Amino acid sequence: MVDVLVWHSPAPGQVLECTVHLPQPATVAQALQAAGLSGEGQACGIWGRVCDAATLLQTGDRVELYRPLTVDPKVARRTRFASQGARSTGLFAKRRLNSKAGY
Repeated sequence: MVDVLVWHSPAPGQVLECTVHLPQPATVAQALQAAGLSGEGQACGIWGRVCDAATLLQTGDRVELYRPLTVDPKVARRTRFASQGARSTGLFAKRRLNSKAGY
């Protein structure tokens, strides 16, 4: 038997965890099906590394089903930086009086 954790996030801030017991050899697709999830059209991975549905599992693996991104991370960072301003973020947040930028 293979004991596997299946993680799924249906919405931001929510994580559903399910423990699945499968006969040896088991694949990612079988783990998702046993947890009641269909991984069609979605990326999945084991411990944060993307894999395909035919990957074989071992005891203790964590299968993760990923949601598609709603916002490009680069665009989100640029927007956040523009709203905070360059003087109050990163290296410039706690600057000594009369010091050079970045020190």
